[in-house]
Amino acid sequence: MRVPTAFLSTLLFTLLSAVLTVPSPATAAVAGTKPPPGGVDVVYQRAVFGPGTREGVKAGKTLSFAAPVGTISYTDALGTKSWEYARWTGPERPVGFAATELVASWTADVPAGSWLQVEMRGRHAAGQTKWYVLGRWAYGDEDIRRTSLSGQRDADGTVSVDTFVAAAGRAITAYQLRVTLYRTPGSAVRPVVRTLGAMASAVPDRETVPVSPGGVAWGVELPVPRRSQNVHEGHYPQWDGGGEAWCSPTSTTMALGYWGRWPSGRDTSWVDPSDPDPEVDYAARYTYDYAYEGAGNWPFNTAYAGRYGMEGFVTRLRSLTELERLIRAGVPVVTSQSFKAEELPGAGYNTNGHLMVIIGFTATGDVIANDPASRDDTAVRRVYPRANFENVWLRSTGSGGIVYVIHPPGHRLPATTPGLPANW
Repeated sequence: MRVPTAFLSTLLFTLLSAVLTVPSPATAAVAGTKPPPGGVDVVYQRAVFGPGTREGVKAGKTLSFAAPVGTISYTDALGTKSWEYARWTGPERPVGFAATELVASWTADVPAGSWLQVEMRGRHAAGQTKWYVLGRWAYGDEDIRRTSLSGQRDADGTVSVDTFVAAAGRAITAYQLRVTLYRTPGSAVRPVVRTLGAMASAVPDRETVPVSPGGVAWGVELPVPRRSQNVHEGHYPQWDGGGEAWCSPTSTTMALGYWGRWPSGRDTSWVDPSDPDPEVDYAARYTYDYAYEGAGNWPFNTAYAGRYGMEGFVTRLRSLTELERLIRAGVPVVTSQSFKAEELPGAGYNTNGHLMVIIGFTATGDVIANDPASRDDTAVRRVYPRANFENVWLRSTGSGGIVYVIHPPGHRLPATTPGLPANW
């Protein structure tokens, strides 16, 4: 389970009253374009590592550790260790609107003896924010405890798990990202960042969302394997114990399984042999956020997908019409939503935050989902009414349209919505 950050940010706004690169011509041309009245402002911008300030890193299509520029001492539950580091700071990137939230996501190769930290700094009308840490990431769990750092709060904003949330009156119009690569001092370990991007957005305060038109993916259903989170109830309490807590890694596992990329039998040999789907337990372990104490950290899930050579990122979609474009292109989409049972006919449960995989649409446009909140794997496929699903997914008291997009590097994504900033 993951309580949607959009819901948390609404509360934060009430209490307090959202790389990198030079914009591409296409993005620059639409940066000031507005969505339909009442719609979500959102842009996803991917880093190009050539521009920016390089300290001990080699930058090209990827960003890699070349030479240390310093050493730090870092302490967590595993003890105090020394690490040498190198760093890349991206140039300031205009958003094109006043953004109230920002989520960074990445894929990287961080072998044993290395890890990375991602930070952001925003600009608003009154000036520039400080640097906020949006995640400390390692594939394994023996060098550091991968962690978010919630509660970094000041007059400009706060960090809620994996999301920077701007304070009232401090919406950001530009930002920078910074990545620091760490490795064991004197070693030849070479961490590499393959992709990095940021999704900046402003979700309007709305309780209801109109149903969107569609048709490009009606009648399309992708053959995504089915996995239930509930068959893992009570498994591995050190990683939040399965069941309700594992919707995100279960959904990520299904998306990876569709592409034929998930852990091998050798990888999962430590899982209890009686476990029906050991790849889910594996994903829960290696997406687990030791500060959040759960496996629902959004960027940690897409970063985990990078373990298998995949590209993955977190963004927001504006409608099911946009989601249909991805389904039509053969890409299943992991969505985040919250609802009461009566708000989503066919679900049969309440949730403060839940992930599922959209795998297609019926001939009449209803949503076909692999919903991990099912009694077993055979019951995972569900059909949800289009209007109901779109409302609980997009409204401001839900996630505001959060999705994970996971695909192989060679599988091209479709064009984004014409006339609006690109959100993938």
